Amino acid sequence: MKISKIRVKNKNTDYSIFIGNKSLNLLKKQVKKLCPKTKKVGLIFDRKIPGKYKKKIKKQLSNYKLHIYEYQPNENLKSFSKANNLVEKLLKNNLSRNDTIVAAGGGIIGDFAGFVASILKRGVNFINLPSTLLAQVDSSVGGKTGVNSKKGKNLIGSFHQPRLVISELGLLKSLSKRNMVCGFAEILKHSLIHDKVFFKSLTKNSKKILEKLDFEIIKKTISRSCKIKLFFVNQDEKEKNKRMVLNFGHTFAHGIEAANNYSRKINHGEAVLLGMILATRLSFKKKVCSQDTLDKIENFYKTNNLPKNLKNYFSSNHLNKIVNFMQIDKKNYDNKINLILLKKIGKTTIPGKFRLSLKDMKAELRKIS
Repeated sequence: MKISKIRVKNKNTDYSIFIGNKSLNLLKKQVKKLCPKTKKVGLIFDRKIPGKYKKKIKKQLSNYKLHIYEYQPNENLKSFSKANNLVEKLLKNNLSRNDTIVAAGGGIIGDFAGFVASILKRGVNFINLPSTLLAQVDSSVGGKTGVNSKKGKNLIGSFHQPRLVISELGLLKSLSKRNMVCGFAEILKHSLIHDKVFFKSLTKNSKKILEKLDFEIIKKTISRSCKIKLFFVNQDEKEKNKRMVLNFGHTFAHGIEAANNYSRKINHGEAVLLGMILATRLSFKKKVCSQDTLDKIENFYKTNNLPKNLKNYFSSNHLNKIVNFMQIDKKNYDNKINLILLKKIGKTTIPGKFRLSLKDMKAELRKIS
């Protein structure tokens, strides 16, 4: 398989994303090229990565003094205290600003390790080896890093761009169908907010992605998804305006996850899927999108058996809890809840255009869930 390469270049960054089966074979050469002064590597592993890939990554980095740390990937890891604990360990091993942190895992590991790389000696080299579909299409692209607060998800963080991203498709074979759907949520989001042709392609190829693991189609799908995300990121790296479009469905999703105490009952992708269908229903209810747009998306969910009924997860009594967490989302700038709604497949409302009070949001959520 030919490996795809995406160049990420703007005024603040210049790095490449490699996507393909056996793309990890590029790691040794790329680290030597991009981080020539590196002598030590802090290697942060997701415990769920198959042993053969851990072995392969260590072999690719065998020229460096490795300090290896493994973590169970869950939202509890993303805390300031755990990040500080890792920073202290790395300082004890005397990593310099020329050295490199490599994250090999899903989005939680990438967010956590990237945040540590951003604050260690005010920033060291960071390389991301995303191991899940979700991480390959979303969290590994754009430079966001962060940990959670008791007040909500990703409220403590920084922007720290990687030097390199390598998306090894072989790692996807170790994922469950549920985990693949988790990543598929972000792919679907990218099509809905920016590219109706891409949405049609997903309608045609969803089974080949989720069930048959067709690597050629998956490679093209990941590439297109990354390019859509970068379209927004390159215009607004620090999420002041345009990049907020990428939060379609996410204000709901973060409220859902927080109200569920970040338990495994609902994973991030499932929360995003619920959030997007809620946002689309609200869009129709507020006459922002047509019945035809709503029907196409509802049918897509039904065909692919995607979660779409919030009341399957929460009782009516708990819906207010979701809205309370939505109010403290970091995209809000006053007491109102800032939402991205859908005008049609491929086009959203502009950031800041649609805002609801806490009282109105609670009333609407009961109607659309």
